[in-house]
Amino acid sequence: MKIKGVTDVFFDLDHTLWDFDKNSALTFEKIFRLNNLYIPLNDFLGYYETINLSYWKLFREERIDKASLRYGRLSDTFKKLDLLVNDDIIFKLSEDYILHLPSFNYLFDGTIEILEYLKPRYNLHIITNGFKEVQQGKLFNSNINHYFNTITNSEEVGVKKPNPKVFNYAIELANTHVNNSLMIGDNYEADILGALNVGFDVIHFNYHNEKVDKDIKQISKLLDLKTYL
Repeated sequence: MKIKGVTDVFFDLDHTLWDFDKNSALTFEKIFRLNNLYIPLNDFLGYYETINLSYWKLFREERIDKASLRYGRLSDTFKKLDLLVNDDIIFKLSEDYILHLPSFNYLFDGTIEILEYLKPRYNLHIITNGFKEVQQGKLFNSNINHYFNTITNSEEVGVKKPNPKVFNYAIELANTHVNNSLMIGDNYEADILGALNVGFDVIHFNYHNEKVDKDIKQISKLLDLKTYL
C-alpha cells in the first residue's frame, strides 16, 4: 500500500544502505595485517560485534564519549579473547580503524537501484549517528553522496538519535515539514522510535528479523520499499 503525502525520505546510513558489518570486517583484517597482529578474525568479530553495539548504545545515551567508545570496544574484545594487547597498540588500532573504514564500500543489495527509483520522486536525505569524519567518506567513496539533498550528522547537532533535536535539525535543514517526512532505518530505538516520537512516518529496515511492534511498517530488503513508495 503506497504511503501518501510524503515529499522527503530520510535514510540512516550504517546498517541501512552501507553494509557496516562487511566493511568493518574487511577493515579489521587490513589493520591487523598492517600492525603485524595475528588474531583470528572470526574469533575477534564474534565478540567485537556484540560489544560494539553495547558501546554504541552507551554513546547514543551520552553515557560515554567518543574516545571511550573507540578504546573500550577494542579493549573489551581483547580481554574476552584473553589477549594481552597494550594500550599503545589499542589506540593505534582505533585510529587506523577510523582511517581505513571508509575505504571499503560494500552497500546492501538493492541500494543503488532503490535510490535511482526514489530520487526522481522524493527529496532524499541522510540522518546518521556515525562519526562525522568517517560518514562523509563513506558516502563519497561508495558513490551515493549525490543522491542526497542534505546530510545530518549527530555530531553537528550535539546529541544523537533518538534525541528529537537530531530529527528536528534534519527537518529544518531539509526545509520541509515532519508531516511530509519518512524515516527509514535499521535501529528500532534510534531510527524508528526516535523518528516516531517527532512525528515522522517510518519504515523499519528489519533485515535482522527483530521482533518489533507489528503495527510498524517493515521491510527485509531495500527494494521492498517500492511497495510503499
